[in-house]
Amino acid sequence: MTGDHETRLLTRAAEGETEAFRVLFEAHRDAVFRLAFRLTGTLDVAEDLAQECFLGLIRHPGRFDARRGSLRQYLYGTVRNLVRQRWQSSGREVPLDDDPDADPPAHLTMGSERIADGELSEAVQAAVETLPMLQREALVLFEFEELSLEEIAAVTGCDTGTVKSRLHRARARLRRVLAPWRNQMHGGGAPVRLPSGQGTVEPNVRPQMTGGKTAGATKGVCHEPAE
Repeated sequence: MTGDHETRLLTRAAEGETEAFRVLFEAHRDAVFRLAFRLTGTLDVAEDLAQECFLGLIRHPGRFDARRGSLRQYLYGTVRNLVRQRWQSSGREVPLDDDPDADPPAHLTMGSERIADGELSEAVQAAVETLPMLQREALVLFEFEELSLEEIAAVTGCDTGTVKSRLHRARARLRRVLAPWRNQMHGGGAPVRLPSGQGTVEPNVRPQMTGGKTAGATKGVCHEPAE
């Protein structure tokens, strides 16, 4: 669907044409929900934010400019702004970025008995959720939504070098957070097989993950961006 076509559909939807809105909604609803869920980790909140995103689109169609990017990119930008607004209104303090050498969150440093209970996939999802916002945005958009560095830069309003730096710091933090599972299950010398199709975590190598609406229904692979 081209930008001009989406602009025409958006104009018709804003004028009350139900079919035009349905086409736009069905084309982008899953991606909008996925991003909201990956950034918040909560299904109910993600559903609310997705609804707010589409309502805002219809109420203010003129804010979308096809010359600046696709409608999907515009919606991603709206979602990230809504997430920040939600956290700010709740008084929640959320770090935007941090030191990649900082210790992993204490609640993720669990014993081997938790691994035996099959909680490794939950650990991967929880590790992503503990990333500072700017790192999490970059990782989710690159790995799960499969945007290019240039597209992520457009969504987040920064340059591609900054995006690559955030991805690097996000991977470094994930390696540290997931290290206890690797060490406890394989003595730190062999890759860890993640359950529920989550991929592998190689010793001293970036983790590989998949992504989607939930931890077990996913797509995408954690890989380095091309130079």
